[in-house]
Amino acid sequence: MIEASLRARGPYSLRLSTRHGSDATRVAAGGVLRAVYEVGGRLEIAEARQLPDGTMLVRAASEEAIERVRFTLGVEDDHSEFLQRFSRDPLLGATVRRLKGLRPLRCATVTQALLRALCGQLITARRAREIERRVVRATTPSFEGLHAAPTAAVMGRFSPAELRALGLGGPRASALVRICRSIDLERLRGVSTDAAAARLVRESRIGPWSVGVVCLEGLGRYERGLVGDLGLIKLLARMRGRRVEGWETAELLEPYGEWAGLASVYMLAGLGQGTIAVPERLAA
Repeated sequence: MIEASLRARGPYSLRLSTRHGSDATRVAAGGVLRAVYEVGGRLEIAEARQLPDGTMLVRAASEEAIERVRFTLGVEDDHSEFLQRFSRDPLLGATVRRLKGLRPLRCATVTQALLRALCGQLITARRAREIERRVVRATTPSFEGLHAAPTAAVMGRFSPAELRALGLGGPRASALVRICRSIDLERLRGVSTDAAAARLVRESRIGPWSVGVVCLEGLGRYERGLVGDLGLIKLLARMRGRRVEGWETAELLEPYGEWAGLASVYMLAGLGQGTIAVPERLAA
């Protein structure tokens, strides 16, 4: 095992960022994130903890696994500009000040982020995570209690019927298999966010919310908001005093510009923390 000390650029809290971060590929408990990565054809365990001075101490079997942890945590992606610009925002300011060390965890593969997006369409977050865990555990190898993140090559070997049997709805199962067989998903990390989004939305069952999930958790990009998220729909409905459609949440995120994705994360976290103060009803 080797150790590396990673210093985050800007404020970073492992505790906040991993609060809901456990899945089939990783577990966060007791201030430690433990994850498995496929490196050179074998599975390796990596662990990360945050020291009192803010440094991230990472232990892994290889330098490559440490680099994977670096990406997962997002420690290189300084969001100080977001904090400075929106710390006094009428809607988001209190949440930004309270949760300033929060950054969304990334999936080990873009394919896992796509699976997460498809699982999460139109159902509760808890149910979506259950289906995702079931699919990952049934389709990928395990090591020390954790499963490897799926790749497009792995998922493309399964039929839609097999994925439906694991709980993934029929059209979503078909979309996942079709996309995994036709797109090299991991290469999307090497293109611009706009190019990646444009390629994804050409596929059926992939809309703005799914693109937002893939950009945030698969590509590690902050620009694309979670347009149509059920939590944001409920928030906007309270603000406008009427029922709203999913597309209208784009207007809620528009003021945050290139930080719309991160703003989505903070809005949803703020709703859970009770730090989102809903202003007087906005004009429809």
